[in-house]
Amino acid sequence: MNLQFFNTMSRNKEPFIPLDPQCVRFYVCGPTVYNYIHIGNARPAVIFDVLFRVLRHHFPQVKYVRNITDVDDKIHQAAQAASTSISEISDRFIKAYHQDLAALGNLPPNVEPRATKHISAMIQMIESLIDNGFAYVAEQHVFFAVTRDPSYGQLSHRKVDEMLAGARVDPSPFKRHPGDFVLWKPSSGDWPGWSSPWGWGRPGWHIECSAMIRQHLGEQIDIHGGGQDLIFPHHENEIAQSECACGKKPFVKYWLHNGYITMDHEKMSKSLGNMVTVRELLSRYPAEVIRYVLLSTHYRSPLNWSDDLIEQSQQRLNRLYQRLRDAQPNQPAPSVRVEKPLHPLAQSLYDALADDLNTPLALMHLQAYVQQLNTDDVDINDVRQTAQILGLLQQDPEHYFKYRPTSQQLPNEDQSETSPDTCNESVIERSIAARNQARHDKNFVLADEIRQSLLAQGVELEDVPQGTRWRRR
Repeated sequence: MNLQFFNTMSRNKEPFIPLDPQCVRFYVCGPTVYNYIHIGNARPAVIFDVLFRVLRHHFPQVKYVRNITDVDDKIHQAAQAASTSISEISDRFIKAYHQDLAALGNLPPNVEPRATKHISAMIQMIESLIDNGFAYVAEQHVFFAVTRDPSYGQLSHRKVDEMLAGARVDPSPFKRHPGDFVLWKPSSGDWPGWSSPWGWGRPGWHIECSAMIRQHLGEQIDIHGGGQDLIFPHHENEIAQSECACGKKPFVKYWLHNGYITMDHEKMSKSLGNMVTVRELLSRYPAEVIRYVLLSTHYRSPLNWSDDLIEQSQQRLNRLYQRLRDAQPNQPAPSVRVEKPLHPLAQSLYDALADDLNTPLALMHLQAYVQQLNTDDVDINDVRQTAQILGLLQQDPEHYFKYRPTSQQLPNEDQSETSPDTCNESVIERSIAARNQARHDKNFVLADEIRQSLLAQGVELEDVPQGTRWRRR
């Protein structure tokens, strides 16, 4: 099946035809690094990781660029609050960002540019916009003149005045129009800054992505992704800057945007106090469960995050891993993969992803495919090879079932720091050995007591022909 995606620009599902069939170029807006990422930040990261995998499945080369915004007023404010430097704050949360996404099973992008390494490229683009009559200098600021671009509003499908209604607009008195947005602004005191033709200052947010795209992917690209909240003003402004600077249209052929995440049917926001970080979730749940939740709803639809949804997803993922565990435990991958016809359920999974990344349907086909293990010539390696495109089922089942989130590895509040961990793997294995000995001695009362004691600690035992195996609940 040929790829097709819903294009925000046209508001239609369109066949995907890249500019260069030999190399697909796509860009995703990355984080502003002043804090740990929340689950709303993780959704586009995981969704577009799947897109990266799908594109690599269909095309010989894919160049995926995801930026890092490491110069921003929020970063400066966070550094001031922590009495440290901007670079220290940025480096700390870049490291945390990489750790969190690696835990979620994301592949690294081909290029991960930092805004601070591309200041000269931004200045060059701003100069082009001034020379072309689309930007102007006022009081050491440089603004993009939105009324000079007749196409402005093409992505959000609104006129300038309509876009300004309800939007947060910088009320600078030296703007020519309220909708004009900043390309460069002055810096003073301890604010970060760079030398420019307009004085010591720093770039506006929107110009960063345009300059990094131009440097690493060119003046026109195939796909640009991001959250729905970025359509206006960020992506609208990116289009204006990029097309007016180089004169080539379209800047992006396909715009893909994921929907919001709500918490118990309320939009996540700091004011409501209902934002949850990926790091918090990783302390309570296996990372692959979080990934499964993020793929369980179509990316363009809102996703209502709740404890019930996480528990349901964990049960579904548990069943998949249990099937892998029961099929052929510890089966090694063959040294040379033998090509054979693709199973119809595997093909259905790929087809679902080719149709605008329909991950919920792909998960349904994966569940059905896993049920065919050891039948119809389907083995673990076939399943894992197929599930890889979703970033799922790549762990050893034994490791999956024995993993404990970090919060469960720490003593309870009513325990002293020196209290023994009665539920670590070595203690569990000794308990199983004691139970096996009790069963051998026909002391079934003691054997049952050990089983119940482990169950109370969240450890289930399963007697199989090969012996006794265990899993955490």
